[in-house]
Amino acid sequence: MRLKVRYFASLTDRTGVACESVEVPSSADVSKLWDELADRHPALGELDYRPMVACDMEYAEWDRKLEGVKEVAFLPPVSGG
Repeated sequence: MRLKVRYFASLTDRTGVACESVEVPSSADVSKLWDELADRHPALGELDYRPMVACDMEYAEWDRKLEGVKEVAFLPPVSGG
């Protein structure tokens, strides 16, 4: 199953791309996808936090199954000021 993955803010800097297409098994969840992305972009594996995630523009948990999902977005924590 092919997904569109979007990165925002500092995650774009770490990956060098704002968006990419990724092939994952239909049984995968967000956590499995993240592991594959960290293999592809080692700087993601160095993070000391877990980004927020959205599946098809709705916030999701890390155990969310990806079957039927078209787009996954990863967002760093928002800081106030």
